Amino acid sequence: MPEKQKNKESALKVIEGVEHPSSINTEAVNKFIRKKISLLNANECVKGILEKNRTILSQAITLVESSLPQHHKIAQQIIEKCLPHAGNSMRIGITGTPGVGKSTFIEALGVFLSKQNLNIAVLAIDPSSMKSKGSILGDKTRMEDLSTKENVFIRPSPSAGSLGGVARKTKEIIILCEAAGFDTIFVETVGVGQSEIAVHAMVDFFLLLMLAGAGDELQGIKRGIMEMADAIVINKADGNNISKAKLAQRDFQNALHLFPPTESSWIPVVKICSSVFNSGISQIWDTILEFFELTKANGFFVENRLRQEKHIMFETINQSLKDNFYSNKIVSKILPTFEKEVLTGKTSAYIAAQKLLEKYLNNK
Repeated sequence: MPEKQKNKESALKVIEGVEHPSSINTEAVNKFIRKKISLLNANECVKGILEKNRTILSQAITLVESSLPQHHKIAQQIIEKCLPHAGNSMRIGITGTPGVGKSTFIEALGVFLSKQNLNIAVLAIDPSSMKSKGSILGDKTRMEDLSTKENVFIRPSPSAGSLGGVARKTKEIIILCEAAGFDTIFVETVGVGQSEIAVHAMVDFFLLLMLAGAGDELQGIKRGIMEMADAIVINKADGNNISKAKLAQRDFQNALHLFPPTESSWIPVVKICSSVFNSGISQIWDTILEFFELTKANGFFVENRLRQEKHIMFETINQSLKDNFYSNKIVSKILPTFEKEVLTGKTSAYIAAQKLLEKYLNNK
């Protein structure tokens, strides 16, 4: 029997499937979310925040993080109205290389503090993909025990490519959380190296988490990151790793002595802990309290916060100028042409940039 006829008479038949539409209308969901957010005005948001309404606080943070112009306007109104109620918290930045146990450490410290009736907000910054711009935002799953506490608020945010992995709007979110009555605020960063200066510029106390026996003893002793740290904590100091942790503690302490005195008059310390077994957690908190007691007494606490406000003002100006430049109609129209000229070698990157800036400034 010929091959074609054989195939034709075969009992095996393939019926082409029909592509089924998604059970979720994504466009309708996005419309609903935008409509729901827009229904809240600034006064309603502020009222809900001051009443410690978590749902409204979350929605207000979403407004702050939004890139839509209409959301930006109402977000600024909310922040302005919340400012008089903010500033009464301890802002603590926590950084360290990926895998050092930042989330586990924050959970251990957070659970310890929640038992002391402190109101804790954790702003966990997740790295964003440079390609898709998306983030996993999984800190609530990593802090499973802490997220169930009534006096704890965990807000994962995408880093959106910001310097040091810190969301551009983190400082504004801190203001909202303080207005909502949170007296202890942790800012967890993705830990990408010396650019952690971004988080250092918005917190009062900067804690660097390290590991022993993982090469961090040498990698960690870098002037930039070490000078910013108010405390270095060697995590995972348990089991057979305790002796290594103590050795690393000594090495880091010796390294800190090589640096000049700090402006705050605080002498940075090195502690060891095990977040899994909750050992050393209370001692670390005592260290943080000692820092706040000293800096508030000598005036550095207030001085540092004022300096941070000045820094944020200039950062906001820089970012606004950048956003305004790229959103300019003339620039957005001619930018692709200059890109092609640079890629084909017809003009240099410097000349192209200069011409783009001239077009932008002449059309203001």
